[in-house]
Amino acid sequence: MYDILITHIHKLVQVREQALDFVRGSAMRELPSLENAYLAMADGQITDFGLMENLPASAKATTVINASGRLVLPSFVDSHTHLVFADTREEEFVMKLKGATYQQIAAAGGGILNSARKLQQTSEEELLEKALVRVAEVIKTGTGAIEIKSGYGLTTKDELKMLRVARKIGVVTPLTVKTTLLGAHAVPKDKSKEQYIEEIIAEMIPAAAEEKLADYIDVFCETGFFSPEETERIVEAGKQHGLIPRLHANQLNRSGGVQVGVKTKAISVDHLENIGEEEIQALKGSVTMPVSLPGAAFFLGLPFTPARQIIDSGLPLGIATDYNPGSAPGGSMPFNIALACIKMRMLPEEAINAATINTAYTLGLSHTHATITKGKVANVIITQPMRSVAAIPYGFCTNPVSQVILNGKIISDSK
Repeated sequence: MYDILITHIHKLVQVREQALDFVRGSAMRELPSLENAYLAMADGQITDFGLMENLPASAKATTVINASGRLVLPSFVDSHTHLVFADTREEEFVMKLKGATYQQIAAAGGGILNSARKLQQTSEEELLEKALVRVAEVIKTGTGAIEIKSGYGLTTKDELKMLRVARKIGVVTPLTVKTTLLGAHAVPKDKSKEQYIEEIIAEMIPAAAEEKLADYIDVFCETGFFSPEETERIVEAGKQHGLIPRLHANQLNRSGGVQVGVKTKAISVDHLENIGEEEIQALKGSVTMPVSLPGAAFFLGLPFTPARQIIDSGLPLGIATDYNPGSAPGGSMPFNIALACIKMRMLPEEAINAATINTAYTLGLSHTHATITKGKVANVIITQPMRSVAAIPYGFCTNPVSQVILNGKIISDSK
């Protein structure tokens, strides 16, 4: 007896008999699928799948869903977000429209410091309440697993507050949540950079580790923020407390972030709007996944990650949203997949792999999420009627998701 049985699936997408860590290069074009298929779930796991002609006549389920004309694929894995924040920053959006740069807004007290002021004045309970609205939003567009960073506290107390909220999201919602300590997001105005780095290393990291609030350590390695040397120092301190590095790298400049990410064995380097052959060569043979955040490039008017150069060189690539109030105020993975295809010349199959298998790798979820594989967590989406995965980026203004099933339970249904 199954809990949920989906029948007559037009295409069951991302079918993998065995779990794999990630796909790279030309393998990113391969997206195995079954036509006229079924998918069965029980006890929160994928228990069976195959062609409709092979569905046992005795198969029964508490809930049966007919997915005729629709695709079924694993839910998206968003490996880079700042989902917990106190307020939006549309006033800065207007400043951008008038010509202000990211750096000019930051220098005027906007940007990360603006979010930090607001967050420090907001209670943990209110932060959670606001974040849950965003959680509902991202689930409706197909996200089933997510990474959430701190970074808008800029004090030990407030960074830990953010991480507690992020951890709580993983308890009170069906999302699979991984958390990242990003104390080194900016330097607060009341401290020198060296004073703040000392606070991160001596207070913040040990406190987050002691409360088991973070899985990862992150640094905004960028000109005007934290240098490669400072980044390495903070990351190594995090590693001593069991935190795995993942870095903001090469968003605004050729910052050296990719190289320090490779050197410190970061699981990912994210953004990559400003990289070239030197960074691509550094990534080859490393454990570090390059991850593009096309929504941020779109919103800020920055160059898009050179996906074709990265993939054609034989590397893997991930796609995430960077959902945050300043540079990517939206958490739709389908929209970011569309941007990757339209602006970065990725094929739909490559983009789906980038938004599932490859981002799952960076969150340590390769063997539990992101593919249709027996024994994996039953996190799947059923699309609106469509012929192929190309319809997802093609209809970039339309939510392609009809139903979301997380942990084997129907969470969102827009049928």
